[in-house]
Amino acid sequence: MRGDDTPGGALPEAPGGSARIDVDELPDGLVTADHDGTVLLVNRAAERLTGVSGAAAIGRHINDVLPFRDPDGRDWWKSLDPRGGLPTRSRQPERPVHLPGRQELLVAVRFVRRPERGGPVVRVVMTLRDASARARVERSRADLVSTVAHELRSPLTSVKGFTATLLAKWDRFTDAQKLVMLQTVNADADRVTRLITELLDVSRIESGRLEVHRQVVDMPARARRIIAGRVAAGEPEDRFHLEVRGELPETWLDQDKIDQILANLVENGVRHGRGTVTIVMEPVEWGVAVSVRDQGEGVAPELVTRVFRQFWRGNGRRRGGTGLGLFIVKGLVEAHGGTISVQRAPGGGAEFRFILPTGTPDFA
Repeated sequence: MRGDDTPGGALPEAPGGSARIDVDELPDGLVTADHDGTVLLVNRAAERLTGVSGAAAIGRHINDVLPFRDPDGRDWWKSLDPRGGLPTRSRQPERPVHLPGRQELLVAVRFVRRPERGGPVVRVVMTLRDASARARVERSRADLVSTVAHELRSPLTSVKGFTATLLAKWDRFTDAQKLVMLQTVNADADRVTRLITELLDVSRIESGRLEVHRQVVDMPARARRIIAGRVAAGEPEDRFHLEVRGELPETWLDQDKIDQILANLVENGVRHGRGTVTIVMEPVEWGVAVSVRDQGEGVAPELVTRVFRQFWRGNGRRRGGTGLGLFIVKGLVEAHGGTISVQRAPGGGAEFRFILPTGTPDFA
Protein backbone atom coordinates (compact mmCIF):
# COMPACT_ATOMS: atom_id res chain seq x y z
CA MET A 1 0.00 0.00 0.00
CA ARG A 2 2.56 2.54 -1.12
CA GLY A 3 2.31 5.61 -3.28
CA ASP A 4 4.81 6.78 -5.85
CA ASP A 5 5.98 9.64 -3.61
CA THR A 6 5.28 8.24 -0.17
CA PRO A 7 7.95 5.57 0.36
CA GLY A 8 7.06 3.09 3.03
CA GLY A 9 3.46 4.31 3.05
CA ALA A 10 4.42 7.20 5.31
CA LEU A 11 3.57 10.87 5.31
CA PRO A 12 6.50 13.32 5.07
CA GLU A 13 8.59 13.89 8.16
CA ALA A 14 7.27 16.66 10.38
CA PRO A 15 9.39 19.72 11.22
CA GLY A 16 11.74 19.13 14.11
CA GLY A 17 12.72 15.62 13.07
CA SER A 18 9.69 13.82 14.55
CA ALA A 19 8.86 10.34 13.31
CA ARG A 20 7.01 9.83 10.06
CA ILE A 21 3.33 8.90 10.24
CA ASP A 22 2.30 5.67 8.57
CA VAL A 23 -0.84 6.18 6.49
CA ASP A 24 -2.24 3.03 8.07
CA GLU A 25 -2.33 4.94 11.37
CA LEU A 26 -4.82 7.46 9.99
CA PRO A 27 -8.38 7.11 11.38
CA ASP A 28 -9.94 7.89 7.98
CA GLY A 29 -9.62 5.97 4.76
CA LEU A 30 -7.06 7.35 2.29
CA VAL A 31 -6.94 6.60 -1.43
CA THR A 32 -4.73 8.35 -3.98
CA ALA A 33 -4.87 8.10 -7.74
CA ASP A 34 -3.16 9.84 -10.65
CA HIS A 35 -4.99 12.19 -13.01
CA ASP A 36 -6.04 9.25 -15.19
CA GLY A 37 -7.60 7.36 -12.27
CA THR A 38 -4.87 4.77 -11.67
CA VAL A 39 -4.85 3.89 -7.98
CA LEU A 40 -1.54 4.70 -6.26
CA LEU A 41 -2.26 4.07 -2.58
CA VAL A 42 -4.95 2.54 -0.35
CA ASN A 43 -4.51 2.62 3.42
CA ARG A 44 -5.83 0.09 5.91
CA ALA A 45 -8.88 2.18 6.93
CA ALA A 46 -9.88 2.47 3.25
CA GLU A 47 -9.54 -1.30 2.88
CA ARG A 48 -11.88 -1.79 5.82
CA LEU A 49 -14.45 0.70 4.52
CA THR A 50 -14.48 -0.51 0.93
CA GLY A 51 -13.69 -4.20 1.32
CA VAL A 52 -10.99 -3.86 -1.37
CA SER A 53 -7.37 -4.68 -0.56
CA GLY A 54 -4.59 -2.31 -1.53
CA ALA A 55 -2.74 -5.11 -3.30
CA ALA A 56 -5.75 -5.70 -5.56
CA ALA A 57 -6.36 -1.99 -6.23
CA ILE A 58 -2.95 -0.39 -6.78
CA GLY A 59 -2.04 -0.06 -10.44
CA ARG A 60 -5.62 -0.52 -11.65
CA HIS A 61 -8.19 2.09 -12.70
CA ILE A 62 -10.35 3.29 -9.84
CA ASN A 63 -13.57 2.40 -11.66
CA ASP A 64 -12.43 -1.21 -11.97
CA VAL A 65 -11.80 -1.70 -8.25
CA LEU A 66 -13.65 1.16 -6.53
CA PRO A 67 -16.65 1.97 -8.75
CA PHE A 68 -18.04 4.75 -6.58
CA ARG A 69 -21.53 5.99 -7.43
CA ASP A 70 -23.20 9.20 -6.29
CA PRO A 71 -26.70 9.16 -4.72
CA ASP A 72 -28.23 9.34 -8.22
CA GLY A 73 -26.26 6.28 -9.37
CA ARG A 74 -23.89 8.20 -11.63
CA ASP A 75 -20.22 7.36 -12.11
CA TRP A 76 -18.51 9.40 -9.40
CA TRP A 77 -15.02 9.48 -10.99
CA LYS A 78 -16.44 10.67 -14.28
CA SER A 79 -18.36 13.48 -12.60
CA LEU A 80 -15.26 14.38 -10.56
CA ASP A 81 -13.46 15.07 -13.86
CA PRO A 82 -9.90 15.75 -12.53
CA ARG A 83 -8.69 17.01 -15.93
CA GLY A 84 -11.59 19.40 -16.42
CA GLY A 85 -12.90 22.41 -14.55
CA LEU A 86 -11.07 25.56 -13.60
CA PRO A 87 -7.28 25.33 -13.27
CA THR A 88 -7.64 26.91 -9.80
CA ARG A 89 -9.86 24.10 -8.53
CA SER A 90 -8.10 22.47 -5.55
CA ARG A 91 -10.72 20.40 -3.77
CA GLN A 92 -14.18 18.89 -3.76
CA PRO A 93 -16.21 19.19 -0.55
CA GLU A 94 -17.27 16.02 1.23
CA ARG A 95 -20.02 14.17 -0.61
CA PRO A 96 -21.85 10.86 -0.14
CA VAL A 97 -20.97 7.95 -2.43
CA HIS A 98 -21.48 4.21 -2.29
CA LEU A 99 -20.06 1.00 -3.65
CA PRO A 100 -22.48 -1.66 -4.92
CA GLY A 101 -23.68 -3.74 -2.00
CA ARG A 102 -21.88 -1.70 0.69
CA GLN A 103 -22.72 1.11 3.10
CA GLU A 104 -22.67 4.77 2.12
CA LEU A 105 -19.34 6.58 2.46
CA LEU A 106 -18.38 10.24 2.66
CA VAL A 107 -15.61 11.21 0.25
CA ALA A 108 -13.65 14.46 0.23
CA VAL A 109 -11.09 15.19 -2.50
CA ARG A 110 -7.98 17.31 -2.91
CA PHE A 111 -6.42 17.94 -6.33
CA VAL A 112 -2.62 18.08 -6.23
CA ARG A 113 -1.31 20.32 -9.04
CA ARG A 114 2.20 20.92 -10.38
CA PRO A 115 2.87 23.79 -10.31
CA GLU A 116 0.56 24.29 -7.36
CA ARG A 117 -1.18 27.36 -8.77
CA GLY A 118 -2.88 26.71 -12.09
CA GLY A 119 -0.88 23.63 -13.05
CA PRO A 120 -2.40 20.36 -14.29
CA VAL A 121 -3.65 17.77 -11.79
CA VAL A 122 -0.97 15.15 -11.11
CA ARG A 123 -2.63 13.35 -8.25
CA VAL A 124 -6.06 13.04 -6.61
CA VAL A 125 -6.13 12.47 -2.85
CA MET A 126 -9.37 11.09 -1.40
CA THR A 127 -10.38 10.65 2.23
CA LEU A 128 -13.17 8.21 3.10
CA ARG A 129 -15.40 8.11 6.17
CA ASP A 130 -18.28 5.91 7.21
CA ALA A 131 -21.52 7.84 6.66
CA SER A 132 -23.47 5.91 9.30
CA ALA A 133 -22.25 8.20 12.11
CA ARG A 134 -23.52 11.27 10.27
CA ALA A 135 -26.80 9.49 9.56
CA ARG A 136 -27.21 8.81 13.28
CA VAL A 137 -26.53 12.46 14.08
CA GLU A 138 -29.09 13.58 11.50
CA ARG A 139 -31.68 11.16 12.90
CA SER A 140 -30.89 12.42 16.39
CA ARG A 141 -31.42 16.02 15.29
CA ALA A 142 -34.70 15.10 13.62
CA ASP A 143 -35.80 13.35 16.82
CA LEU A 144 -34.75 16.39 18.82
CA VAL A 145 -36.82 18.75 16.64
CA SER A 146 -39.81 16.41 16.90
CA THR A 147 -39.44 16.12 20.68
CA VAL A 148 -39.07 19.86 21.15
CA ALA A 149 -42.16 20.55 19.04
CA HIS A 150 -44.15 17.99 21.01
CA GLU A 151 -42.97 19.15 24.43
CA LEU A 152 -43.48 22.85 23.67
CA ARG A 153 -46.93 22.50 22.13
CA SER A 154 -48.75 21.54 25.31
CA PRO A 155 -47.46 24.23 27.73
CA LEU A 156 -47.55 26.99 25.11
CA THR A 157 -51.14 26.08 24.22
CA SER A 158 -52.02 26.22 27.91
CA VAL A 159 -50.26 29.57 28.45
CA LYS A 160 -51.91 31.08 25.38
CA GLY A 161 -55.35 29.73 26.26
CA PHE A 162 -55.41 30.85 29.88
CA THR A 163 -53.86 34.23 29.09
CA ALA A 164 -56.36 34.94 26.30
CA THR A 165 -59.24 33.85 28.53
CA LEU A 166 -58.15 36.07 31.40
CA LEU A 167 -57.68 39.08 29.12
CA ALA A 168 -61.08 38.62 27.50
CA LYS A 169 -63.12 37.74 30.58
CA TRP A 170 -61.20 39.05 33.56
CA ASP A 171 -64.25 40.45 35.38
CA ARG A 172 -66.20 37.19 35.09
CA PHE A 173 -63.81 35.14 37.21
CA THR A 174 -63.44 35.03 40.97
CA ASP A 175 -60.08 35.68 42.59
CA ALA A 176 -59.73 31.95 43.31
CA GLN A 177 -60.32 31.07 39.64
CA LYS A 178 -57.83 33.69 38.51
CA LEU A 179 -55.24 32.32 40.95
CA VAL A 180 -55.62 28.77 39.60
CA MET A 181 -55.22 29.99 36.02
CA LEU A 182 -52.16 32.09 36.82
CA GLN A 183 -50.57 29.22 38.77
CA THR A 184 -51.09 26.98 35.74
CA VAL A 185 -49.54 29.58 33.43
CA ASN A 186 -46.59 29.94 35.80
CA ALA A 187 -46.03 26.16 35.99
CA ASP A 188 -46.19 25.80 32.21
CA ALA A 189 -43.77 28.71 31.75
CA ASP A 190 -41.36 26.92 34.12
CA ARG A 191 -41.74 23.78 32.00
CA VAL A 192 -40.79 25.67 28.85
CA THR A 193 -37.80 27.23 30.64
CA ARG A 194 -36.59 23.79 31.77
CA LEU A 195 -36.86 22.44 28.24
CA ILE A 196 -34.88 25.35 26.79
CA THR A 197 -32.21 24.88 29.49
CA GLU A 198 -31.96 21.17 28.64
CA LEU A 199 -31.59 21.95 24.94
CA LEU A 200 -28.80 24.43 25.64
CA ASP A 201 -27.03 21.83 27.78
CA VAL A 202 -27.34 19.22 25.01
CA SER A 203 -25.91 21.70 22.50
CA ARG A 204 -22.93 22.53 24.73
CA ILE A 205 -22.22 18.87 25.49
CA GLU A 206 -22.34 17.83 21.82
CA SER A 207 -20.15 20.74 20.71
CA GLY A 208 -17.63 20.35 23.54
CA ARG A 209 -18.31 23.91 24.78
CA LEU A 210 -19.42 22.96 28.29
CA GLU A 211 -17.53 25.07 30.83
CA VAL A 212 -16.80 23.84 34.37
CA HIS A 213 -16.28 26.52 37.04
CA ARG A 214 -14.69 24.74 39.99
CA GLN A 215 -14.99 25.52 43.67
CA VAL A 216 -15.03 23.48 46.88
CA VAL A 217 -18.38 21.67 46.99
CA ASP A 218 -19.97 20.05 50.02
CA MET A 219 -21.57 17.05 48.32
CA PRO A 220 -23.81 15.94 51.23
CA ALA A 221 -25.08 19.51 51.65
CA ARG A 222 -26.00 19.68 47.96
CA ALA A 223 -27.87 16.37 48.24
CA ARG A 224 -29.78 17.61 51.31
CA ARG A 225 -30.75 20.73 49.36
CA ILE A 226 -32.12 18.65 46.48
CA ILE A 227 -34.11 16.46 48.88
CA ALA A 228 -35.46 19.51 50.72
CA GLY A 229 -36.64 20.96 47.42
CA ARG A 230 -38.52 17.76 46.55
CA VAL A 231 -40.16 17.68 49.98
CA ALA A 232 -41.15 21.35 49.72
CA ALA A 233 -42.75 20.56 46.37
CA GLY A 234 -45.02 17.97 48.01
CA GLU A 235 -43.04 14.70 48.07
CA PRO A 236 -43.20 12.78 51.40
CA GLU A 237 -40.01 13.21 53.42
CA ASP A 238 -39.62 9.46 53.97
CA ARG A 239 -39.39 8.94 50.20
CA PHE A 240 -35.73 10.00 50.34
CA HIS A 241 -32.71 8.79 52.30
CA LEU A 242 -29.14 10.14 52.33
CA GLU A 243 -26.27 7.95 53.55
CA VAL A 244 -22.70 9.24 53.86
CA ARG A 245 -20.11 6.51 54.45
CA GLY A 246 -16.82 7.64 55.92
CA GLU A 247 -15.08 11.00 55.59
CA LEU A 248 -15.33 12.41 52.09
CA PRO A 249 -12.26 14.09 50.57
CA GLU A 250 -12.32 17.70 49.44
CA THR A 251 -13.75 18.03 45.95
CA TRP A 252 -13.40 20.94 43.53
CA LEU A 253 -16.46 20.87 41.29
CA ASP A 254 -18.98 23.08 39.53
CA GLN A 255 -21.67 23.50 42.19
CA ASP A 256 -24.50 24.31 39.78
CA LYS A 257 -23.71 21.29 37.63
CA ILE A 258 -23.48 19.00 40.67
CA ASP A 259 -26.94 20.21 41.70
CA GLN A 260 -28.16 19.44 38.19
CA ILE A 261 -26.63 15.94 38.22
CA LEU A 262 -28.17 15.08 41.60
CA ALA A 263 -31.53 16.65 40.74
CA ASN A 264 -31.78 14.75 37.44
CA LEU A 265 -30.87 11.41 39.04
CA VAL A 266 -33.31 11.91 41.91
CA GLU A 267 -36.00 12.96 39.43
CA ASN A 268 -35.27 9.83 37.42
CA GLY A 269 -35.61 7.68 40.55
CA VAL A 270 -38.93 9.28 41.48
CA ARG A 271 -40.34 9.17 37.95
CA HIS A 272 -39.24 5.69 36.88
CA GLY A 273 -38.73 3.90 40.20
CA ARG A 274 -40.74 3.07 43.28
CA GLY A 275 -40.21 3.11 47.02
CA THR A 276 -37.38 5.00 48.67
CA VAL A 277 -34.83 6.91 46.62
CA THR A 278 -31.50 6.49 48.40
CA ILE A 279 -28.37 8.58 47.83
CA VAL A 280 -25.14 6.95 49.03
CA MET A 281 -21.86 8.90 49.13
CA GLU A 282 -18.51 7.31 49.92
CA PRO A 283 -14.79 7.91 49.35
CA VAL A 284 -13.03 5.79 46.74
CA GLU A 285 -9.40 5.51 45.68
CA TRP A 286 -9.28 8.58 43.46
CA GLY A 287 -12.42 10.50 44.33
CA VAL A 288 -15.96 10.43 45.62
CA ALA A 289 -18.54 7.87 44.52
CA VAL A 290 -22.23 8.76 44.56
CA SER A 291 -24.97 6.18 44.05
CA VAL A 292 -28.64 7.05 43.51
CA ARG A 293 -30.87 4.01 44.01
CA ASP A 294 -34.58 3.34 43.68
CA GLN A 295 -36.75 0.31 44.43
CA GLY A 296 -38.50 -0.02 41.10
CA GLU A 297 -38.12 -2.50 38.28
CA GLY A 298 -34.55 -1.50 37.47
CA VAL A 299 -33.05 -1.35 33.98
CA ALA A 300 -33.22 -4.48 31.82
CA PRO A 301 -29.71 -5.73 30.88
CA GLU A 302 -30.39 -5.28 27.16
CA LEU A 303 -31.20 -1.60 27.75
CA VAL A 304 -28.13 -0.68 29.80
CA THR A 305 -26.20 0.53 26.76
CA ARG A 306 -29.07 2.86 25.78
CA VAL A 307 -29.75 4.48 29.14
CA PHE A 308 -27.53 7.51 28.58
CA ARG A 309 -28.61 8.17 25.01
CA GLN A 310 -30.89 11.03 24.10
CA PHE A 311 -34.65 10.39 24.45
CA TRP A 312 -34.37 7.31 26.69
CA ARG A 313 -37.49 7.17 28.85
CA GLY A 314 -37.19 4.02 30.92
CA ASN A 315 -37.58 0.50 29.55
CA GLY A 316 -38.98 1.86 26.32
CA ARG A 317 -42.11 3.36 27.92
CA ARG A 318 -43.02 7.02 27.83
CA ARG A 319 -43.40 8.30 31.38
CA GLY A 320 -43.11 12.00 30.81
CA GLY A 321 -40.04 14.17 30.43
CA THR A 322 -37.99 14.80 27.33
CA GLY A 323 -35.66 11.82 27.71
CA LEU A 324 -32.65 14.16 27.82
CA GLY A 325 -31.97 14.09 31.57
CA LEU A 326 -29.60 11.10 31.75
CA PHE A 327 -27.80 12.17 28.57
CA ILE A 328 -27.12 15.52 30.23
CA VAL A 329 -26.03 13.84 33.48
CA LYS A 330 -23.45 11.75 31.62
CA GLY A 331 -22.12 14.84 29.82
CA LEU A 332 -21.84 16.82 33.07
CA VAL A 333 -20.09 13.98 34.91
CA GLU A 334 -17.59 13.46 32.08
CA ALA A 335 -16.95 17.22 31.89
CA HIS A 336 -15.64 16.90 35.47
CA GLY A 337 -13.36 14.03 34.43
CA GLY A 338 -15.63 11.46 36.06
CA THR A 339 -17.47 8.32 35.00
CA ILE A 340 -21.05 7.08 35.40
CA SER A 341 -22.70 3.68 35.08
CA VAL A 342 -26.01 1.97 35.80
CA GLN A 343 -26.53 -1.38 37.46
CA ARG A 344 -28.99 -3.26 39.63
CA ALA A 345 -29.30 -1.84 43.15
CA PRO A 346 -28.57 -4.17 46.11
CA GLY A 347 -32.25 -4.24 47.06
CA GLY A 348 -33.58 -4.28 43.51
CA GLY A 349 -34.34 -1.33 41.30
CA ALA A 350 -31.80 0.78 39.43
CA GLU A 351 -28.56 2.21 40.79
CA PHE A 352 -26.87 5.08 38.98
CA ARG A 353 -23.32 5.42 40.27
CA PHE A 354 -20.94 8.20 39.33
CA ILE A 355 -17.39 8.86 40.50
CA LEU A 356 -15.82 12.33 40.54
CA PRO A 357 -12.10 13.01 41.05
CA THR A 358 -10.70 14.97 43.97
CA GLY A 359 -7.98 17.60 43.87
CA THR A 360 -7.72 21.31 43.31
CA PRO A 361 -7.98 23.13 39.98
CA ASP A 362 -4.85 24.33 38.21
CA PHE A 363 -4.92 28.12 38.45
CA ALA A 364 -1.64 28.52 36.60
